[in-house]
Amino acid sequence: MKIAVIGAGSTYTPELVNGFLDRVDRLPVEEIYLMDIDSARLQVVGGFAQRLVNRAGVPIRIVFSGDRQHALAGADVVITQLRVGQMVARREDEYLGRRHDLVGQETTGIGGMSKALRTIPVILDLCDQIMQVAPEALLLNFTNPSGLIMEAIQRYVPKIKAAGVCNSAFTTKMKILQWLSEQHGVAYKAADGELLTLGLNHLTWHSGFRLKGQDVWDEVFNGYVQQLRAMPEPPFNPDFIEKQRVIPNDYLEYYFQEAKKVSMQKNWPPSRAEEVMVVEKELLAQYADPACDTVPVGLMKRGGAYYSSVAASMIDSYWNDLGEIHIANVAHNGQVKGWEKEWVLEMPCKVNRSGVQPIPTHPLPLYNYALLEQVKQYELLTVEAAVHGDRAAAYRALLAHPLGPDEDLANVVLEDMLSTHRHYLPRSMLSAIC
Repeated sequence: MKIAVIGAGSTYTPELVNGFLDRVDRLPVEEIYLMDIDSARLQVVGGFAQRLVNRAGVPIRIVFSGDRQHALAGADVVITQLRVGQMVARREDEYLGRRHDLVGQETTGIGGMSKALRTIPVILDLCDQIMQVAPEALLLNFTNPSGLIMEAIQRYVPKIKAAGVCNSAFTTKMKILQWLSEQHGVAYKAADGELLTLGLNHLTWHSGFRLKGQDVWDEVFNGYVQQLRAMPEPPFNPDFIEKQRVIPNDYLEYYFQEAKKVSMQKNWPPSRAEEVMVVEKELLAQYADPACDTVPVGLMKRGGAYYSSVAASMIDSYWNDLGEIHIANVAHNGQVKGWEKEWVLEMPCKVNRSGVQPIPTHPLPLYNYALLEQVKQYELLTVEAAVHGDRAAAYRALLAHPLGPDEDLANVVLEDMLSTHRHYLPRSMLSAIC
């Protein structure tokens, strides 16, 4: 198996390599091509990845490359984890929100839109290249905003075998299993639990949980509400959640506690991007140490818990035709009754050698659907803005998003967004920007 990692200068890459090393008995990985346009950073991260492989004594060939076609050619699996504009652009997205008293976050609201406008053209170009040099490859996209990017992929490169992936649902499942282990006095493992999730990436709700095949949702949900009630400042109103009978993804705090989140931004710096910059500087210094051949504990400060578990387990199910159920972002193709079948949703999927296929899933209650539909319309408009450089679509996308600006400020926010990231955006979208 040849695996190509695009954006391999990420500090997550060593954890990803470790995920493959943990499964050497199941995954015949022969080559991992690490590709990044930042050659200096790639040498540091790639060198550390090579030491991890050497320490494990596994005959996996690690190849560094700044040539994307070289990295992709003949790949069996492609993983994208790139960041257009690097961490500096993320910081700009956060402060863009702060300047206009809007949520400043890298995947939610105007920060997510800004990132999507920069990223979608790059990802679509990469997908076209995959279809030329590795048409049978499975693409797993971790690049955020993952679901929105997958929406663009399935509309503009429909023949590619691809899925958007996020560690959020898996992390939630592991937290639930840890809680159940404490309640039952039994050490449960990942394979023992199955979480029912539906929505959009970073806009999902959990509505069921099975433990070793048994429905334990009432126990899990009631325990979650009790935990909320015990918190001095819960992320969600326990009474509201109790009426909902579903557990919201953590990112829904930006929607249900918008004023609180915006107020907290007044205390910056540091924003989350600025915190991550400090963590990454420390990690890269450790990665550069020739004596370092184990993943530093500090990587957990970077976020992205279970990233390697999600990636490696999905590839395992794909390569070995296991047909396991994983949560992924794909076009649901009518598997959620009554919803537009072309929509990309984050939902349960069966993963086998055919790829990642959605399975029948009950729709969300109307209250949750109303928010989801509004954000989906924003996503569709953002895709059109990114693909065609359409300023009018970008303007409508800002107005469609529930965390976006009021109409009288929309043009000001849009001009600020386009000016801030003018080096990464289509010329047609920048026609009025000096």
